[in-house]
Amino acid sequence: MNEVELLIGGKSVSARDRQVFLRNNPVTGQSATRAAAAKSHDVDEAISMAARAYPAWSATGPGLRRELLQRATDVLVTHEKEFISHMIAETGSTEGWASFNVMLGASLLREAAAMTSQISGEVIPSDIPQNLALAVRQPRGVCVGIAPWNAPVILGVRALAMPLACGNTIVFKASELCPAVHRLIGTAMQEAGLPDGVVNVLTNDPSDAAEVVGALIDHPLVRHINFTGSTRVGRIIAERAAKHLKPVLLELGGKAPLIILDDAEIDEAVNAAVFGAFLNQGQICMSTDRVIVDEKIADEFVQKLSARATALPLQDPSLGPTVLGSIVSNSSAERISMLVDDAVAKGASVTAGGNRSGTLMEATVVDCVTPQMRIYAEESFGPVVTIIRVNGDEHALQVANDTEFGLSAAIFSKNIARAWNLAQRVESGICHINASTVHDEPQMPFGGVKASGYGRFGGRSAIDEFTILRWITMQSGKRHYPF
Repeated sequence: MNEVELLIGGKSVSARDRQVFLRNNPVTGQSATRAAAAKSHDVDEAISMAARAYPAWSATGPGLRRELLQRATDVLVTHEKEFISHMIAETGSTEGWASFNVMLGASLLREAAAMTSQISGEVIPSDIPQNLALAVRQPRGVCVGIAPWNAPVILGVRALAMPLACGNTIVFKASELCPAVHRLIGTAMQEAGLPDGVVNVLTNDPSDAAEVVGALIDHPLVRHINFTGSTRVGRIIAERAAKHLKPVLLELGGKAPLIILDDAEIDEAVNAAVFGAFLNQGQICMSTDRVIVDEKIADEFVQKLSARATALPLQDPSLGPTVLGSIVSNSSAERISMLVDDAVAKGASVTAGGNRSGTLMEATVVDCVTPQMRIYAEESFGPVVTIIRVNGDEHALQVANDTEFGLSAAIFSKNIARAWNLAQRVESGICHINASTVHDEPQMPFGGVKASGYGRFGGRSAIDEFTILRWITMQSGKRHYPF
């Protein structure tokens, strides 16, 4: 069993009251990790240490920050085998998905390192004689990062990489479902030589989540919060932060549409749908949840997609390589099955999969989905893709936008101008033409609209999130005042 302690002020420590909690393997039910269960007093200590480290870290030059983040990139990769082991044990992830997490996590750190010298300002012409007016970007201070379990290395690193590059210090709240994975990110930062207190990691019992998150948001020394997770929790965080007028970056749920127009290359669309719907068992915010296909080509598309889905290997990922691994918990698996059963009861048909053994569920295709079915509107977050048949481009657009979410989308058409015109009208923060809904790169502005959140991770956009813009002037000559 993995033993996990808090990281506070550069030291591995137990929770003050010595409490711990267990995270079990979702497939076997056996205990995978025993982790320290932080409470509000541990939150206070972590924030105090981050605040103590902030003056020196914020004054550190971009060259040294870049060097340390580059070193952290290398250290992260050396822990790849541990990350893979922890992800399989705690989340039921496949080896391939875990390895990809480490690779993209390293890329995120590398991109953040490159951005340390790109935090620039500008000179603004002033109407006052001999007055130099500057717009200056400065770090915010102590930032809180909260990341989920589904892409734990990618999203854990993303929660802290750009804040650190901008000169902030971090208190990172690990997911209760993968404490060992997230704590290992903190270990990598320490081993890379980041000063004590610059990165602090808290783990907590699920029953204490509201207390811990509330204490993080309410603390007067916290200046910014970034959160990736469910829309339900994101709303709670935004409302609580608003009481303190604290800025929040939210990347929340999705119900990504893959629109397939009648002139699409069907085999390519099938490839994108299989990847987008079933990577990591569909447990990605960008997962292809809805395939919106023109009725002229729907039969052929569904037949080919169902055949591909049926052939995907499924097993306990601890037994070896597989395409499909485990859903994160029994409760999640049961909810997904209920969504499928509800759709079938209301007239949909399962053309592939549908069977489940515990947290292991086949790749499932549900055809002829209508708005009366729960799965039409609710995020499935599992290895299930729905088919909605439409008549023409305008009908496809109406269905694509008929959701509270707006994170990622994709459109397939041989006519790029036709697809481009449609992409401009899709209500999403991200849209890909002739590619999967699942796509991320460190330098891209990543985020959603509507109930998928606000703000952007990635590249220069993240600089705006993790710095404040100040107006500073210097008067070099005497200034005239009217009295």
